[in-house]
Amino acid sequence: MKIALFEHYPALAEQREALEQARKLLIDTFAHGGKVLLCGNGGSAADCDHIAGELLKGFACKRMLTGELRARMGEELADRLQMGLPAISLPSQGAIISAFCNDVDAVTVYAQLTLALGKQGDVLWCISTSGNSQNCVQAARAARALGVRVIAMVGEGECALDGLADVVLHAPEKETYRVQEYHLPMYHWLCAEVENYFFD
Repeated sequence: MKIALFEHYPALAEQREALEQARKLLIDTFAHGGKVLLCGNGGSAADCDHIAGELLKGFACKRMLTGELRARMGEELADRLQMGLPAISLPSQGAIISAFCNDVDAVTVYAQLTLALGKQGDVLWCISTSGNSQNCVQAARAARALGVRVIAMVGEGECALDGLADVVLHAPEKETYRVQEYHLPMYHWLCAEVENYFFD
């Protein structure tokens, strides 16, 4: 499925180049066996779960199992599965988040999870409407130290994640809910483009 992003959201035209860079980065990551880690707070945490859901199963197509894998699974099971792309929503790791925040430091909780789960060739996708959320900033710092590339999805204007991310997607708004309204079509476009590349 192709999403007519710029026709529906002309204000995002200025992000065309950055979105294309993010698309290539995600495709390269999955093509070489990497995974995506996602982090954010509040509504952005919900977006992390949403993005992971679009990657882990079919988004706009069924991603049927084929070939040798289908044969090994057997028809009955294979017919009830879909090919997925590895993605982990860090905010959904409730037990370790509460333990680390209680025992160590809430500001570095996503940095800890990035350290534990990330490896060179992976991508950390930080979502912060301000671009200054300290737990996302610290996670990006940890990612860079590990050789994990970083995509940041933020709001309008300069922010701390600008200097830490390989690709920064700026929504053309400052108010939190308006920024989030632009984040959704951007990440839907990216998920659709990645799915088209691997499965369509």
